[in-house]
Amino acid sequence: MQITKAVITAAGRGARQYPASDTVQKAMLPLVDRDGLTKPILQIIAEEAIESGIEEICIVSAPGDESVYRSHFRNYAQNLRSSFRGFEWAEEQARRLDDLEQRLRFAVQPEPEGYGHAVWCAREFVADAPFLLLLGDHLYISSETRRCARQLIDLVADEGCSVSGVQATREHLIHQYGTLTGKRRHDLPAVYAIDEIIEKPNPTLAELRLQVPGLRAGHYLCFFGIHVLSPAVFDLLDHLVRTDVREQGQIQLTTALNELARREKYLALETRGSRYNLGVKFGFVEAQIALALAGADRERMLAGLLESIVRIEQNHVVSDQAL
Repeated sequence: MQITKAVITAAGRGARQYPASDTVQKAMLPLVDRDGLTKPILQIIAEEAIESGIEEICIVSAPGDESVYRSHFRNYAQNLRSSFRGFEWAEEQARRLDDLEQRLRFAVQPEPEGYGHAVWCAREFVADAPFLLLLGDHLYISSETRRCARQLIDLVADEGCSVSGVQATREHLIHQYGTLTGKRRHDLPAVYAIDEIIEKPNPTLAELRLQVPGLRAGHYLCFFGIHVLSPAVFDLLDHLVRTDVREQGQIQLTTALNELARREKYLALETRGSRYNLGVKFGFVEAQIALALAGADRERMLAGLLESIVRIEQNHVVSDQAL
C-alpha cells in the first residue's frame, strides 16, 4: 500500500481559542516549532505528513477558507524573501512554504457535522487510494528518528491494512478520545488487532468493555490522532451520512471504524511519541513547551523554564508571607 495522500481536518473554529479564533482560523494560530521558527499550526502538521513521504495534502476547511490559507503561505514566503534578503534560513523557509502551498488541495465542510462527516468531505480527493489522516488540532512529537506518521506508514507497508495510532492514556482523560480494545500481537508487541472502538467513553463504560491485558492499571488505548485508512472507510461513512446515523449528535468516524474492524484487517500501533491536543484547556501551552523541549535549543529552553518556575514560586511565597 503506497501512501501518497494525506487529509487534515481543519474546519473547526476553535471555541477554546476564542477570541483569537474569531479573527484567525484555529489552524493558522502560531507556535514556535522545534527549529525555532514561528509557524502556523497547519504548517507544523503538514510538515509531519511531508516528512513522512506524503505528496498531496487535502485540507478539510470551512467555506471560504482556501483563499485565506493560500494567501497566507504565498504572502509569508514573499515577505521572508523581501525582509531577509540574503539570509539562507529565510530562503529555506520560503522554499518550504512554496512547496507546501503547491501540495495543498481543499475540500469544504459546509457545516460542522462531526469528525466522520469532515473526513467524508475529502472522498473525491482520496478516491480509491489509502490515505494518511491527521487532526488539525493535534501536534505530534516523536521519541525516535522517524516521524509519528511515518511509524504508521511503515507498519501499513508491512501489514497491508489500515492502521491507527494509539497511546496508553490515563482513565481521567479518556473522555477526550476515541478509545479501543484489542488483542496484542505476539510477534509485534506494540501492535493490536482492533476489536471495538467507543467514542469518548466514560470510565465506567471503559472498565466494562475496553480493558486491554498488559496495560498499566487505570490506562486505556486511546487514538493518537493519526490514522492510515483504506478507501473502504468512505463507503461506511457514506452510509452514515445518507442515513443520518449519529452518535453524541454528530457523524462519528469511530462508528465507521468499528464497522471497518469487522470487515477487514485493522490494526492499532502504540506510537513512539506524544500527542498534544490543542483543543483542550491549556493545550496550546503544553504543546508549546513540548515543542521547545524537543528542539535544538532544548537545554537553553529547559534552563529558562526552570528559572521561571523558581521565580514564580518565590513570588508566591512572598505574596503569602505578606498576607
